[in-house]
Amino acid sequence: MPKVDPPEPTRLGEVVWLEPFPDTLLEGVGLPLGPEARYEQTESISLAFVTALQVLPPRQLAVLILRDVLGFHAGEVAGLLDTTVESVNSALKRARASLQRRLLPAADAEPAPAAGSPAEGAIVAKFVSAWESVDIDALIALLTDDVFMSMPPLPLEYQGRDVVARFCALLFGADRRFDLVPTRANGQPAFGAYLRTPDGTRHGTGLYVLTLSGDRISAMTRFENSVLPSFGLPRALPSR
Repeated sequence: MPKVDPPEPTRLGEVVWLEPFPDTLLEGVGLPLGPEARYEQTESISLAFVTALQVLPPRQLAVLILRDVLGFHAGEVAGLLDTTVESVNSALKRARASLQRRLLPAADAEPAPAAGSPAEGAIVAKFVSAWESVDIDALIALLTDDVFMSMPPLPLEYQGRDVVARFCALLFGADRRFDLVPTRANGQPAFGAYLRTPDGTRHGTGLYVLTLSGDRISAMTRFENSVLPSFGLPRALPSR
């Protein structure tokens, strides 16, 4: 990312090792969801869900994945983990409570439009136009009031339209301009960001993943440019 002195963060994040997962690796692969699964595949790979999972203790994490994501019965999980059904049920109860607290801010949000739908495409097109033309007003108009921005592995986290607006204004300062190359990560729209330089070369600065809520953006997660090759994106683009 270009040298930017960010505003004071809303808080420091606990999960700094989160990495995005390319949707292309999921094509043709479906989770073998059992009848007891509580989460659809799209939910179980979202950044919010994966982030919440990473703060669970190992035993609770294993039980929740086996029961609520893959749909195994309690007795099956007990056998797999060499424990009792009572222990499985207790760990699952604690894991669900912890996960619910983590996901609660998103629980009241409007659902995201279907992947690849015209509604999703409209939001994405507006975001790209605003970002590449440095139209801060148009960009901020796309954000929810409680929009959340994070930048793993940096622990800085920002919440609220005003502070995210200040961060974006700093990012685009000194006449910085970016080009965005679309991709998908964790079932969500994503973009490789490339900084235009005076010699015409465009250097990759990172990957942005958007979380949508209705017709707005409720979260932006920025990852380092080291993840670009995993998405088939180059470290730099040729001059135009």
